Amino acid sequence: MLMGWDVAIEIRSPGSVFGADPAEAIVVLLGTWTIRLLLVTLSISTVARIFKRPRIVTLRRTVGLWTFVYACIHFTAYFTLLAEFSISAWLEDFSERTYITAGMAALMLLIPLAVTSTRNWQRRLGLRWRKLHTLIYPAAMAALLHVLWAAKASFLDVFIYGLALAILFGERIVVRIRRRAGRGAISR
Repeated sequence: MLMGWDVAIEIRSPGSVFGADPAEAIVVLLGTWTIRLLLVTLSISTVARIFKRPRIVTLRRTVGLWTFVYACIHFTAYFTLLAEFSISAWLEDFSERTYITAGMAALMLLIPLAVTSTRNWQRRLGLRWRKLHTLIYPAAMAALLHVLWAAKASFLDVFIYGLALAILFGERIVVRIRRRAGRGAISR
């Protein structure tokens, strides 16, 4: 909604909100919110564990689906505003620009997560559902590479996103090690 307001202002006064290259600015803004939502999605489990609030986990699916929606809108904005609906331009970018390749990999990894996010798919896939949803980790890494390789000026955002991802991954590793150690102690 806020972006809609910015677009309206930009139409009335060109260059006032999105600068000299509004198409690029819109694509970057959508990508920025996509990776932020991805990190929020990953942080929900960590926050639920740290604050002992398991009900928070119910938000993960909704935020994850919004992440996918933003990723799709980000790609659509790129395809329409920068590639100008040209499949050949997109294919050229895909093959020549590694950040486009990494971004597409992240998007492709998010598709099965969005499709199988319903309770019906959870039941249908059983234990395989959890395994499938670990695709969020390589998707997050691909998204981080996308942002890193696309960075043109400041690497501060990339550093912050990378640090957040490292902390979230580290917390998961610690939890997994503790669970395995706890199971080993019980079986002895």
